[in-house]
Amino acid sequence: MKLQVHSIHFDADQKLLDFIQKKVDKLETFYDRVVDGEVFLKLEKGDHKRENKAVEIKLNIPGGSLFAKELTTSFEESTDEAVESLRRQLKKHKEKLYAKH
Repeated sequence: MKLQVHSIHFDADQKLLDFIQKKVDKLETFYDRVVDGEVFLKLEKGDHKRENKAVEIKLNIPGGSLFAKELTTSFEESTDEAVESLRRQLKKHKEKLYAKH
């Protein structure tokens, strides 16, 4: 899947980018009509001292888009949780589609 990754105010290393690509690609096993996606990596400022790694993933699908944002202590963990959230959303979307037919 074509994925644009934006790291805001820092440079993400290739290992992290590959990890994100691999995780998001797995979503296509649940729903194969995903058009493309965008990922935003941010370091959040604020009171939550350790949990400041935010990952936002937006997937474009026919007729709309799905979005997930997670905030944890590492980008990998945030990615895992966001991808899991999107997996649930994709399954729900797919069930709605087939319920109409």
